[in-house]
Amino acid sequence: MENTEKVKNLIDLRGKAKLGGGEKRIASQHSKGKFTARERIHMLLDEGSFEELDMFVTHRCNNFGLEKEKYLGDGVVIGHGTIDGRSVYVFAQDFTIFGGSLSETMALKICKVMDMAMKMGCPIIGINDSGGARIQEGVTALSGYAEIFERNILASGVIPQISAIFGPCAGGAVYSPALTDFVIMTEQNSYMFVTGPKVVKSVTGEDISIENLGGADVHARKSGVSHFRVADEQTGIQRIRELISYFPQNNLEEAPIENCSDPINRLEDSLNEIIPDNPNSPYDMKVIIAGIVDDGKFLEIHKDYARNIICGFARFNGVSTGIVANQPNFLAGILDCDSSRKAARFVRFCDAFNIPVLTLVDVPGFLPGSGQEYAGIIIHGAKLMFAYGEATVPKVTITIRKSYGGAHDVMSSKQLRGDFNYAWPTAEIAVMGAAGAIEVLEGRAISKIENEEEKASYISAKVNEYKEKFANPYEAASYGYIDDIIEPRNTRFRVIRAFQALQTKKVVNPLKKHSNIPL
Repeated sequence: MENTEKVKNLIDLRGKAKLGGGEKRIASQHSKGKFTARERIHMLLDEGSFEELDMFVTHRCNNFGLEKEKYLGDGVVIGHGTIDGRSVYVFAQDFTIFGGSLSETMALKICKVMDMAMKMGCPIIGINDSGGARIQEGVTALSGYAEIFERNILASGVIPQISAIFGPCAGGAVYSPALTDFVIMTEQNSYMFVTGPKVVKSVTGEDISIENLGGADVHARKSGVSHFRVADEQTGIQRIRELISYFPQNNLEEAPIENCSDPINRLEDSLNEIIPDNPNSPYDMKVIIAGIVDDGKFLEIHKDYARNIICGFARFNGVSTGIVANQPNFLAGILDCDSSRKAARFVRFCDAFNIPVLTLVDVPGFLPGSGQEYAGIIIHGAKLMFAYGEATVPKVTITIRKSYGGAHDVMSSKQLRGDFNYAWPTAEIAVMGAAGAIEVLEGRAISKIENEEEKASYISAKVNEYKEKFANPYEAASYGYIDDIIEPRNTRFRVIRAFQALQTKKVVNPLKKHSNIPL
């Protein structure tokens, strides 16, 4: 009889723990269009796979009457489960308990599940919905944040880390998601900022709303803090499941290979005619990407940020591949501070987790002007160069059209250890465009011609001469900087064959404690 009572007591306590802060607070959460921590986890993981840990943990604080109010679980749900049969570890902050505010014990729970993810070599997914540090706990809450940050840092490049922001994330709390690999934010309900609107107003006098200061749109388009902006939590959770399908479990494994029914030798005839005759006319690089990847499926990262460069994941014959591509449809695909940073971070992620990189090049150079120089274009451009040069994963580069100046070197050139560097016959590889080059090379001679018609004729002849030499890939190919010139419609087949040849690639960088990337 006594044992029966103990079992009943356990069942009752489990039921109480699963209610979090109580039914009223759960209803309040739902009224805002938000799910509870456990509902989010159950949507994320395979059905029936979640194993919860530390359900009975409570806080230890006796300040400001907090000892009179305790909840099982103390504001965060942790555990492990599977996504498409692959193990992952997860924590989800529970806003129904003290607004999801971080306590010492809550931090210990998060650290515990992060330590387990590292030990098992599995991805860690954090769902953030928190009012920040629990003020009543003071320094112990702050130390809890620091413990989490340290684990984010040590896990970086070892296991994939994904953060979903499904509510508030402010103050010191923002730095944990910022240290992870990918951040997802929902429209309306999520925001991130170091200092809120009230503090901003009191310190700077600026009057700004929560949404305009740190909403999903701001971080997706302007700051680049968020990699994905989604309409709602269900979409965000589906995005996490999709994203993680492209990753290996850890840095010592390879990403899973999917069955592919898309023929390797599928020809995409439209690519033979996609490049406009006018070299200054735009076209959509995403059309090329869709035409060569498996089944046209491409998961774009940072879709709304630095749109002059495209980054994302696709598959070639079932193999997960990272793609970096200039976008002629936006700012002519030019490199600037933001696009360089965006692509550099993406390349480094791919390299850390053994994901091959395909680079599609159509770049007229770096964006000129004092604004870019003052913003540090030299340093930011160097980041992308560093990322490509450091990367040891298989790298295939295809020059589609323009590849000018220093931007040519930066975009996974042969000299940055590009493994296979191909070009379409439309490629132009030179220090600069023909008109600008002739202005420099023939400036003195041009200035001596007084007759305007003769001057125009002379310039036209010299521009054509320059174009004949560099407005094609054959000059670069004659030096071996381009391995082959390929027919555009055959690009898919050549990319797949190149990556197949690179499966056994082994390159080891010089022994060092770590590199000093130009941050």
